[in-house]
Amino acid sequence: MKIKLGIVIWLLFQCAILSVLTAKQGSKNQLSQEILKEKPIDKCLISRVEIHNPFEARRDSLIDFFANRPTGGYIEIAAKLFVGRDLEWALAKLDTLMQNPRGDMFWMYPFITVTFVGKNRLPDDMKQKMRDLWRTYTPYRGDTENHWAMYYTALYLITQMYPNEPGESWFNGRSSEENFKEAEEYLISWMDLTTTLGQGEFDSPDYFGVYIVPMAQLFAFAEDPKMKQRAAMMLDYLIADFAAENLDGMWLGGHSRTYPDPVLNQWNTSAAGISWLLFGNTPFQARGESAILAMSGYEPPEILYYIAMDRSQPYVHKELKRTRHRIRHSEVRNAPVYKYTFIRKEYGIGSLQGGLLQPIQQHTWDVTWAIDDPRQGFNTLFCLHPYSAGYELSMYFPEEMKLMIQGVTKSKNTYDSWDKWTSASPYEQVFQQKDALIALYNIPKGTRFEHISGFFPKSLTKREVDPSGWIFCHGGEAYIAYYPLAKYQWIEEKNNWRLHSTTLKNGAIVQVAPASEFESFDEFKTKIRALQRKATIEPKPLVSFTTLAGDIMEFAYDEAPKLNGIIVDFEAWKLFDGPFLYAEKGSRMLEIKYGPMHRLLDFNNLKIKEWVE
Repeated sequence: MKIKLGIVIWLLFQCAILSVLTAKQGSKNQLSQEILKEKPIDKCLISRVEIHNPFEARRDSLIDFFANRPTGGYIEIAAKLFVGRDLEWALAKLDTLMQNPRGDMFWMYPFITVTFVGKNRLPDDMKQKMRDLWRTYTPYRGDTENHWAMYYTALYLITQMYPNEPGESWFNGRSSEENFKEAEEYLISWMDLTTTLGQGEFDSPDYFGVYIVPMAQLFAFAEDPKMKQRAAMMLDYLIADFAAENLDGMWLGGHSRTYPDPVLNQWNTSAAGISWLLFGNTPFQARGESAILAMSGYEPPEILYYIAMDRSQPYVHKELKRTRHRIRHSEVRNAPVYKYTFIRKEYGIGSLQGGLLQPIQQHTWDVTWAIDDPRQGFNTLFCLHPYSAGYELSMYFPEEMKLMIQGVTKSKNTYDSWDKWTSASPYEQVFQQKDALIALYNIPKGTRFEHISGFFPKSLTKREVDPSGWIFCHGGEAYIAYYPLAKYQWIEEKNNWRLHSTTLKNGAIVQVAPASEFESFDEFKTKIRALQRKATIEPKPLVSFTTLAGDIMEFAYDEAPKLNGIIVDFEAWKLFDGPFLYAEKGSRMLEIKYGPMHRLLDFNNLKIKEWVE
């Protein structure tokens, strides 16, 4: 009887939220409506059907999009093989591409997709040519977490396809068995590390796709049931991480890695492309990573759809991540990363604690507000210290320190630029409580780039400098107050105003609020001015600030922050901690929650458990 009652409650619960979620999906995504002919749901149906059918339509339309391209590369070839269309063109194009293999692990992942998708459609002579490339072409393994995930997945799958072959038939001189075992051991160890201490290359909106791809390939093509199960669970795990921190397909808050354009236009990322496929909550964009996921047969459980779509109530989401492996200048191999994100339907504000957590492309904090069309971009505000030094690079890379900056700028040409918008800094520290944030800087004289920069987009409806010192902004349905701790000047740039401050001891207080909670912008400004605030930069940056919610934040540089008089205990942070995701550090388990729905990913026993409370 209790079980039946629980099911009834669950169905009523689905009915209550379904119209809200589907209406949001329809209003946010005009392009996907055009492709899929989606219509608002006007009656209560079984939620699985209403989620599955639009997903299936998006999936098929994406595969067709790539299959219909008259030009392209391996992804287009794979899509044509998948649907059985234009096979003569596909074979000719494949033969041409194989004349000059390049791209290392970025060659491996699309090539292995073609290999398996075309397993029953490629002629034997073409299969033999493809097999021989694994002997004659030596792909570079790379040096980052995403590189190794792609490299070892492809190696695992190709040696699974061609077992019992000697070392001379492989590019690295190892036998099929040796390559398979090495790949399997690495992949399992990476999954274990991720589910105990967190990802090292974490929450990257740009690199999200190249973690989804190898897991989708293992899910689709691995013959070992245990590896297939691990891959399915890792897909749930990675997608849940994104779902809880996205707003209309944009990944909020701090990131381990992101590029100069996507940090300002957050829709232009692989994460947004995958979000369209999985949830339909953002405009369509053609991404090869999304196409591989579409062809894998994976479909997200409906609980992830609800988590990704429902922003009806504000919430705090906390995560524990780790740095990539440190090889110098550190007493620990993987330092903890404390990630804090506050999300509501109008905006999100998120942060990392600051410091050198990921080299070159770190994004420490920002405010991002919802806009009608996320493709327009420039709906974000943040500040940073643009740091550049061999010290940072040598912490994570083994090459000679003096040569590193020159080497890095060959591929990441903004790294040594004074005006860059992505950067880690050892002299930046951040403390956040809900939608209030304090950023402090203590830059030694002689440091390369002795200034901080704030990004204020021209898309802001208002940007007013108040006599009180506050800078008041209005973006979307968010009101933003920014208090600089030191003098500054404005530099006008193409898409933004740059707040430029050369004071070495520096910082900012940021308070965000929904416009709906105030009668006017003037009322917001009045309430901000009335907040208790103490700020100084001598002898070191220090702030005491009472937020709009009444919390007292106390933060001094190089000291543990205090909230309402109590020291914040970062050591107690969970791997995931929020209304939707919960995981203990070291547990190898993730509980996914939405209302009465629960889904437990148990990597200790390789089992998925679902129940309704």
